[in-house]
Amino acid sequence: MAQFTTTIQTPGLDVSAAFAHLADFSSAEQWDPGVAKASRDQQGPIEVGSSFTVVADFLGRQIPLTYRIVDLVADERVVLRAENASVVSLDTLTFVASDSGASVTYDAVLDGKGAMRLAGPFLQLLFNRIGHKAEAGLRAYLAALVPVGS
Repeated sequence: MAQFTTTIQTPGLDVSAAFAHLADFSSAEQWDPGVAKASRDQQGPIEVGSSFTVVADFLGRQIPLTYRIVDLVADERVVLRAENASVVSLDTLTFVASDSGASVTYDAVLDGKGAMRLAGPFLQLLFNRIGHKAEAGLRAYLAALVPVGS
């Protein structure tokens, strides 16, 4: 298992705005450099069961994953899960109001299956590198959402 967690303070951006942009996980294409493509699979409200097709760049390969929202509390939390033959991914975004805006915590867990389970320590090192790049992208993405003059 590999895990990466980060918390980003977003001065000037309220929780509702941060939640609206990130609960639509197709936004990952805009902030995560490890995502080649991301799209929403259906129209309508974002809710438990909503799904997103994400094509991840991983070790030189493009790997399609379908992320499905498995838990959602508006303006507080969204949990997405994806699974393929070699991994299970669980991504949790948590939103908390702060004095100056919002605090967004991104917790990503990648659990190997089969032979990938044996790659645990290597997977953690790789996931840390991927996670830090996603963190930088997420920080920049959220900063760009802050209204001018805030």
